Amino acid sequence: MRVLCVGRHALLADHIASVFREAGADTHPVVGLREAAEVAAREVPDAILCEYDLLATNPLSAWEQDPVLVDLPVVAVSLTRRVDEACAFDVNGISGFLYLPTLDRDAAIRMLAGLARRARGEPPVVPPAGYSWSSPTIAEAAGPAG
Repeated sequence: MRVLCVGRHALLADHIASVFREAGADTHPVVGLREAAEVAAREVPDAILCEYDLLATNPLSAWEQDPVLVDLPVVAVSLTRRVDEACAFDVNGISGFLYLPTLDRDAAIRMLAGLARRARGEPPVVPPAGYSWSSPTIAEAAGPAG
């Protein structure tokens, strides 16, 4: 699975890429939304893992109209905010939210597996009627990192 890892700085992009590379993804770190759009147009990744602060502070209208980017799942990755600290207005068009400090390898692998299902065109996993997803984050549902 090819994943574009986007950060405000090269260090952040590299860090996000290293976490998901260890979980089995073919990662490509890039800096900024503009470079992400350019690389995505050339390489067409299966998904984008983007630093939350970039998504929350920049308009995504160009991404929403881009013929390649509009079909890619975008997962917000934060080093500083938990999912319950994210503003609801910030997550428009975001497929998921991960809090990197509590994300363990198994949770990252499960998240990548879900993205891979989507990349293969498989239907999403839907909970049975009456059940809900009450866990605030994938990482917290997986338990403490070990």
